[in-house]
Amino acid sequence: MLSFIDAYTLWRSLPLPRSGPLEESALLRSDLALADEYVTTVIRFVEHGVFQPAVPDALALLDEILERAERLGEGADAEIREAARCQHAYAALLRLVYSEFLKAGAAQQG
Repeated sequence: MLSFIDAYTLWRSLPLPRSGPLEESALLRSDLALADEYVTTVIRFVEHGVFQPAVPDALALLDEILERAERLGEGADAEIREAARCQHAYAALLRLVYSEFLKAGAAQQG
């Protein structure tokens, strides 16, 4: 399993994955971009030690995205399946980064 900092470093170096040709894939990418924005609160923690979780439930949104990406890839053609896999992998990485951020912040708080 990746450490928090390894997952963070990997996330910061990756672009948001593309969407496939279906509207559902584009909507999934849009929600993934929103989740990515929520997770950017982690940057202030890593760079400055500021623990301020996102107000919305980022983990619940990421869980929903993961489920949708799995469904989208089921029985789809190769192009859509590949886009769904990339979106799923990115969401899984975001989920790991954010959940580890919450653990680290809770430990820091005491």
